[in-house]
Amino acid sequence: MDTIFLDAPNLGELEKQYLLKCVDSTFVSTAGPFIHEFEEKFARYVGTKRAVSTQSGTAAIHLSLSELGVGPEDEVIVPVITFIASVNPIVYVGATPVFVDIDPASWNMIPEQVEKAITKKTKAIVPVHIYGNPCDMDALTEISERFGIPMIEDATESLGASVHGRMTGTFGSMACFSFNGNKVITTGGGGMITTNDEKLADHMKFLVNQARDESKGYYHPEIGFNYRMTNLEASLGLAQFERLPEFLRKKRRYMEIYREILTGLKGIEFQQEYPDSISSWWLSSIKINHPTKDIPQIQKELKEKAIPTRRIFVPITEFPPYAKYKKEEYPNSYELYEKGLNLPSSTLNSEEQVEFVARSIVDVIEA
Repeated sequence: MDTIFLDAPNLGELEKQYLLKCVDSTFVSTAGPFIHEFEEKFARYVGTKRAVSTQSGTAAIHLSLSELGVGPEDEVIVPVITFIASVNPIVYVGATPVFVDIDPASWNMIPEQVEKAITKKTKAIVPVHIYGNPCDMDALTEISERFGIPMIEDATESLGASVHGRMTGTFGSMACFSFNGNKVITTGGGGMITTNDEKLADHMKFLVNQARDESKGYYHPEIGFNYRMTNLEASLGLAQFERLPEFLRKKRRYMEIYREILTGLKGIEFQQEYPDSISSWWLSSIKINHPTKDIPQIQKELKEKAIPTRRIFVPITEFPPYAKYKKEEYPNSYELYEKGLNLPSSTLNSEEQVEFVARSIVDVIEA
């Protein structure tokens, strides 16, 4: 059987054509027509008025927090199970992350805990659509509006996901996406901020270019950032964007296959969508309750069959910079980490390969 990939990017002739077109134009750096076109198409697809491209998903979150004026003495609520990039930008701006536990079914932040965590210092809420599965945006939006606290959606993993037919990336004051090599689509790096606030978008577009007032030459009236996407990256993004429907169809089909084969197997639990939500299933993932085998052992046995897997994100409170937080306050997150597993989800895989993975899991679990 050909190589099975966990989350490798899917690149082909279309990507080559776009990149060559960009090279031929000589606009390969942070100026050029591909950037504007990518932003326009992205905003139109998601359903927001504007999209501002950035150097990375991390940069998008950092810039969004900065734009909201989050700083020292402020608090930002975020789930404890996420990639570290959801949290570090909070510290970049001098604020304090306030962690909440996850729902054991959806694996997303618990709205009731978010509400309890709100204080006079709370400046923002950052819901993370973990592995592409949308959060309970009905409840979180209600909390955000009732308390007057803006949301910045971390939608980095959820491009193409929706709630009530409305795309993730449209619920908060701003939302952030990532185009890292393993995301739903890739630009090699890069990120995007979506918003319906024209004023915010204009200012962030200004800040990503070192806050340069071009009408005065190299004049910088504010502290800005070198957070611009390159034209090369945007050209790659445009090619990938054309293939997005294909990628989403494959990822959703992979999850169907895993469910078809693994549902009913003792000890297997799947990440659950909220009613009227559709996940992008960036990474198909399961929770395994096995009486004798832990996740490292299961990974070892799957690796012997040439099947790559990955542990669920480590709870942020396990890392030294965040070790002051009490682990016992996040029991659902720690249980998921101990028993959760990401399965091969790259769109390079065939359905037959995914079926092989699922049946191999059955063999390992039942052995």
